[in-house]
Amino acid sequence: MKKLQNIANKRRSLFVNTALTAAWLIFLLFVWQGVTAGFHISEWMLPKPTEVWQELKNLQWMVWPNIWQTAKEVLIGLAFSIMIGAAIAVFMDMVPVFRMLVRPLLVVSQTIPIVAIAPLFIVWFGFGLQSKVIVVILICFFPLALSILEGFQTVDDDLVKLLKTMHASKWQVYRKVKFPAVLPYFFSGLKIAVTYSVMGAIIGEWLGASEGLGVMLTRATKSFMTARLFAISAVIIGLTFLLYGAVECLQRLSAPWVYRKEDHQ
Repeated sequence: MKKLQNIANKRRSLFVNTALTAAWLIFLLFVWQGVTAGFHISEWMLPKPTEVWQELKNLQWMVWPNIWQTAKEVLIGLAFSIMIGAAIAVFMDMVPVFRMLVRPLLVVSQTIPIVAIAPLFIVWFGFGLQSKVIVVILICFFPLALSILEGFQTVDDDLVKLLKTMHASKWQVYRKVKFPAVLPYFFSGLKIAVTYSVMGAIIGEWLGASEGLGVMLTRATKSFMTARLFAISAVIIGLTFLLYGAVECLQRLSAPWVYRKEDHQ
């Protein structure tokens, strides 16, 4: 009975939070509309929300292929980032010397401005999909590797020792104990990587591409089409929220025990 009450309270809280967020956004849109209309602000300086919406409707015929292009870069880059980040984290956990050698290099890889080295990828790999995917990988693999490694370091040593006394292999230790324990940390890193991945794809498209939301954004900026700029930005935000929500749903399916703990609290 108490468990059902906790679940009901949690769902009610989620509904209230969602309603409050929606109400706050609607209020901000009304304020935005009132300020731009009341002070007669020019469209090229700050368009009204209604003008942005109209521009978004006018762009329907061309925005979908560009959304797909950016989403393709993001999804492929994320897939490789997960594989690379997970492999690095596993080796760092298994081999302490490897961890000592690689960790500084991981930090250095994140200190180099991506805008400075992204043009090199275009020179090396061209204006196609490869250069954009590599930019996404370079941005996203670090939070994944770091989150997974932190998850490995929180595993209960007693469980690991118990399995070893039962002559379990390293693979069995990882499969039975370490991988399940690291899932919440993996998804925390993946949520960060998802938000970064869209930004990485957009940066890659800024520097050289023939299609994608970044290309549309650049063209709108150079043409001083401010309403279109806001409309494309809204599409980018929507794509980011969609990917983040997909990761959230995947986490609920893959690690349901995390949410059961929350329900008991």
